[in-house]
Amino acid sequence: MPEVRSPTVRRRELGALLRALRQELGLTVEQVAAELLCSPSKVSRMETGHRGATARDIRDLCDLYGVTDKALRDRMTTLAAEGKQPGWWQSYELDFATYVGLEQAAVTLCYYQSTIVPGLLQTMDYARAMHKGSLPAEFTPERADELIEVRLRRQQVLTRDPPLQLHAVCDEAVLRRVVEGPSVMAAQLRRLGEAARMRNVTLQVIPNDMGAHPAMDNVFNIIEFGDVAPSVVYVEGLMGGLFIERPQDVTRYQQVFNYLRDIALDPQETSELLAEIGAQYNSAPHFPAQSSAT
Repeated sequence: MPEVRSPTVRRRELGALLRALRQELGLTVEQVAAELLCSPSKVSRMETGHRGATARDIRDLCDLYGVTDKALRDRMTTLAAEGKQPGWWQSYELDFATYVGLEQAAVTLCYYQSTIVPGLLQTMDYARAMHKGSLPAEFTPERADELIEVRLRRQQVLTRDPPLQLHAVCDEAVLRRVVEGPSVMAAQLRRLGEAARMRNVTLQVIPNDMGAHPAMDNVFNIIEFGDVAPSVVYVEGLMGGLFIERPQDVTRYQQVFNYLRDIALDPQETSELLAEIGAQYNSAPHFPAQSSAT
């Protein structure tokens, strides 16, 4: 089974505890930093999980916050240690390593995609075609192989015990954009159909005739961790990803995602559409094709 106790999420879990303790005492980040003789950015980054904490950091913060409960102090020390453990993905030097760390420990992932098949549901050939469609200077064949290996390892979250609960909403354009050719697309749509039958996967498609909707110019994932750590939204862009963590902003994305699910075809209708478009790819001439993915 893949590692579930992601160091990324352990840091976020610890950060949430530290932030709650500070706020209970009515202290600002600047006041805490002054007491510990460190920069406010260090305190802030520990609270957001972007920086690991040392055993000494935990000792000093617990003393400052008046934490005398040994069980709580031990728990925080353990979280700090686990937050420094390497995850399997860190050896690949990924630009999106933080996202993978969050995804690996997520309980639920709500995924909206307007242009390509969600990464956790891509076939190997589709994923390879996506890299072929990128700028040549960005991906050598060797690097593409590494990234495809990462993609396949990431997909194991769907079959681990317990599995990730995936709710994916895609625009119909995702199914009709011909990446690499009809045979690759036919196999990809079969894969989507198989995923849609998994008990932990809900797949819905927004049909083209639905018209405009509030997420057309956005691609985002809502990553949820149950009671372990606060939810976070990951917004993808050409220059990388943006993590959105303010509760009111996360709530806004959750509202939009729920609206998208309401206007999308239900899972049964989605399966029927997958079969219909898949049949079109199966009957299409299978000429060698260039990837249209960007």
